[in-house]
Amino acid sequence: MGLTARVTTRGPSAEELAGPDAATHLAALRAQGPVVRVDAVGGWLVTGYAAAVEVMRDAEAFTVDDPRFSTGRVVGPSMLSTDGAEHRRHRRPFAAAYRPSRVEQRHATATRALADDLLARVTPGGGADLRPALAGPLSVQVMARVLDLVDVDADTVLGWYAALVDAVSDLSAGRTPGPAADAAMTQLAEQLRHSTGHDSVLRGAGATLSPAEVVSDAAVMLFGGIETSEGMILNAVSHLLGQPGVLDLVRDDAGAATAVVEESLRLEPAAAVVDRYATRDVSLHGAAVARGDLLRVSLAAANRDPEVFADPDRFDPHRPRLRDQLAFARGPHTCLAMDLARLEARVAVQAVAALPGVRLVRAEPPTGLVFRKPGRVEVAWETATSGPAR
Repeated sequence: MGLTARVTTRGPSAEELAGPDAATHLAALRAQGPVVRVDAVGGWLVTGYAAAVEVMRDAEAFTVDDPRFSTGRVVGPSMLSTDGAEHRRHRRPFAAAYRPSRVEQRHATATRALADDLLARVTPGGGADLRPALAGPLSVQVMARVLDLVDVDADTVLGWYAALVDAVSDLSAGRTPGPAADAAMTQLAEQLRHSTGHDSVLRGAGATLSPAEVVSDAAVMLFGGIETSEGMILNAVSHLLGQPGVLDLVRDDAGAATAVVEESLRLEPAAAVVDRYATRDVSLHGAAVARGDLLRVSLAAANRDPEVFADPDRFDPHRPRLRDQLAFARGPHTCLAMDLARLEARVAVQAVAALPGVRLVRAEPPTGLVFRKPGRVEVAWETATSGPAR
């Protein structure tokens, strides 16, 4: 197959792509073409919707199974870092537990109770930063429940997660990780061995996976379930309180929280990019991709492709085809726990909307190259004794 000319640009810096104005830089790159080579990425940046879907769906031509894949180097082979039959072997034991009906039945009531309890702790104060008060602990406690880590305190789970994040970040930056991630994997494995597992998503996985593989997949679920869910909640609450009319919309119809979450995912996906590696030379929407090249699929850019989403920079929970957004990826690596993540964000939006006189005090803009979320989302509300918060 003959290859077309390489579409190449120096492009924005990594800092610009991670900064609050990332959408502007991504739009400029998309105007040059749906697949462009960017120095800061060290490979191709896929910014067009159609090209993004094509790459994510074709695991034969664009794989995650590459020794450069940093998460795989930290936690070992898992559903996140394998493809084909091996990927299906890792993923299949957990699929039933994440079906929408099972998620609703198993987790809806408990997640609402957790959110209500977290907000009840800060309600008398009349205000809080919702990252440490709600989004972070809710994400941690839900994942602890999912993995049946019932005897492990939230700070310990958060410590494991932080160690994995730091190790992945070190590898991505060319640094050698310290021993904390290995210690976290050892402690997680020990805890899982002592878990009853009677209602864990891991139940029965040992029939087809080795103990080490079960731990690797559990670590992936822990990592993704905390990082992306926290970001989803913070971004959705920022849109709930920062966009005109959205709070009234949810208060008038609690079911509208579903659309608010979907549009928030489109406009600011918590996981902004996913990586793939070309297994052969291929022409991709005008770009001559060579075997071994890195393709960084920008979900954030694809979700604002004007060929798919009209007026893409505007927050509009009434827009058609909200579920066409790509925040949970596409193809064989579509996020396994996407309906659980949606549930957490929806519950959080509804719980915040129910606070009397709630208003946004300050929300930092989302930042991050791979995972994007605000550092702080400060809100205030009325209390029984003080009246409107100031």
